[in-house]
Amino acid sequence: MNVAGDIDATRQTASGVPPRAADSRPGPDMVWIPGGTFLMGSDHHYPEEAPAHRVTVDGFWMDRHTVTNRQFARFVAKTGYVTLAERAADLADYPNAKAEMLVPASTVFESPDHPVDLGNHYNWWFYVPGANWRHPQGPGTSVKKRPDHPVVHVAWEDVVAYTEWAGKDLPTEAEWEFAARGGLDGAEFAWGDEFTPGDRWMANTWQGEFPIQNLKQDGYVGTAPVGSFPPNGYGLADMIGNVWEWTTDWYQAHAETSHACCTVDSPRGGDRERSYDPQLQDVRIPRKVMKGGSHLCAPNYCRRYRPAARMPQAIDTATSHLGFRCITRAA
Repeated sequence: MNVAGDIDATRQTASGVPPRAADSRPGPDMVWIPGGTFLMGSDHHYPEEAPAHRVTVDGFWMDRHTVTNRQFARFVAKTGYVTLAERAADLADYPNAKAEMLVPASTVFESPDHPVDLGNHYNWWFYVPGANWRHPQGPGTSVKKRPDHPVVHVAWEDVVAYTEWAGKDLPTEAEWEFAARGGLDGAEFAWGDEFTPGDRWMANTWQGEFPIQNLKQDGYVGTAPVGSFPPNGYGLADMIGNVWEWTTDWYQAHAETSHACCTVDSPRGGDRERSYDPQLQDVRIPRKVMKGGSHLCAPNYCRRYRPAARMPQAIDTATSHLGFRCITRAA
């Protein structure tokens, strides 16, 4: 099978709904996550993770791994779906945008060759024409030899299209965090309270001085094949590191999030209003919560390789370090 399929797929509109897969029952690639009550969030790290609060979730099935290039290629081959990064943007959606920014493109990490200001992420993130899930670092790169790496460069509408075709769902933030903890309520990491127990690397993260020096002590620069690191207590691989993962929750202050799937032991549940980037006044693109950190998380910059960590992600934006996994809720 040609995993990347460099032959262009049949284009379709963003509003097109791909056909569903015939069999949507949980398969051997999914594991059962028992329901329960856990302490969600953290009062000891980044402010957006606070306050820690008790949440109860029902049981559900979850993909053992993030969706891979091979799996996404099968979806594209069956449906002819074209991702957002493979389509030209509409000027009407982005007032005052430069013409060169409206071509098919996506956001790619590139390591600078000299020390840079860590307060400006544009020092390592670049909008690259021709970058997409087939060509994750841009033209001239390919996923043909990386069928078991997580698919990246998938925007919100792309992951929704995949889940509809597969007959599955995406997890809420609470479901995702409960699953990531693997039964270790309140632990720092998905495997316990020590980052490298017995000097063993438990996740694909950044070692060295981000963003200029990656020591590759965990064996990888960039993404790793799914399942390269030990699973958590529920048998889920790569819940921490490798790639960030989409969830269904609109991003907002933790205290205001209602977690529609769940019972929240707090009087401050919100109404799940949409969140927008306050720095972008001309373009109002709502944001979802992404979880888990990625291979770019480092001690000197982004200590978000923890279940409690959370970040906002604009629904129109795909990147080289963001993927997803699916769930199926109990009937």
